[in-house]
Amino acid sequence: MYIAMNRFKVLKGLEAEFENLWKNRESTLHEMQGFRSFHLLSGPANKTEGYTLYVSHSEWEDQDAFNAWMKSQNFRDTHKNLGTGKVLTDGPPHFEGFLTVEGA
Repeated sequence: MYIAMNRFKVLKGLEAEFENLWKNRESTLHEMQGFRSFHLLSGPANKTEGYTLYVSHSEWEDQDAFNAWMKSQNFRDTHKNLGTGKVLTDGPPHFEGFLTVEGA
């Protein structure tokens, strides 16, 4: 299994707007071969830095399935308007990808 995560530093006070963007987006992940699940996670607020940490977490059959998503028209369509709206984050997301070593 392969886990893909993007960390977002959402600016203080814009958390609900950020969550609504994700909740109301058109997702085609379920159409992709090898896709297993997706979760948007809300983490701790960093009061001194002025942001709340969020993580998008997707599980894939393997890294090849994830890479196929990244190269797909579905991916391009889903991400085509990113960066054209109001700034909600402190910088771009930080990607982390993991291969499963052990798990149930």
